[in-house]
Amino acid sequence: MLRMRGNRLTWLGHAAFRIVTPSGRVLLIDPFLTSNPTCPEALKKPDRVDVMFITHGHSDHLGDAVSLAKQFKPEIVAMPEICGWLASQGADKAKGQGMNKGGTVPIGDVDATMVHAIHSSGIDDGGKMVYGGEAAGFVIRLPGGMTVYHAGDTAVFGDMKIIGELYAPDLALLPIGDHYTMSPREAALAIRLLGVKHVVPMHYGTFPVLTGRPETLRELTQDIAGLEIHALKPGESIE
Repeated sequence: MLRMRGNRLTWLGHAAFRIVTPSGRVLLIDPFLTSNPTCPEALKKPDRVDVMFITHGHSDHLGDAVSLAKQFKPEIVAMPEICGWLASQGADKAKGQGMNKGGTVPIGDVDATMVHAIHSSGIDDGGKMVYGGEAAGFVIRLPGGMTVYHAGDTAVFGDMKIIGELYAPDLALLPIGDHYTMSPREAALAIRLLGVKHVVPMHYGTFPVLTGRPETLRELTQDIAGLEIHALKPGESIE
């Protein structure tokens, strides 16, 4: 059984997640909300954001980061290039926690380590493509010792084994949609490399091209003892 230790994780559709800590702090990962066709209407306009994590610069991940940064002035954890671009759009520069892969930043009662991902990361700036640094994932250590790995958009890669050995995530949020990221086939290998026992599939079903499904992932991993695939519907939570 997955022990969330007082933290609550909600899937907002696509790769967007909200985490509420025991103290009530609200963390958003890849805040693609208002234009996200799978995000429930009631969750598209948050009433509080304390920290935003952004894995890369594509619009379906950067999403509402500019408007949310202006409204709530949260800490922003991302590549320096993304933090710099957000500041150029009106975000509070002092709130940008620009970092890079292998580094860890403490943010109140949360620690975040940026890890590798294999993907691109251009920012569409009014029709002009701006360099957004490299794509990344995050290992987030929550209050109570709960550790969540958000893989971002990525292919499977052998060093996921290192992520598993170094950080031992309790829960992995893995893309399975195919076309732009891993399909269930690659995600099944990612689970074996990570050695994780709890997985939330993401980045599927948002658009027709994202054809991977949790049922396929379950079939490909049914031999892994103790594994639980938590196939949430957008708006559903683990707590």
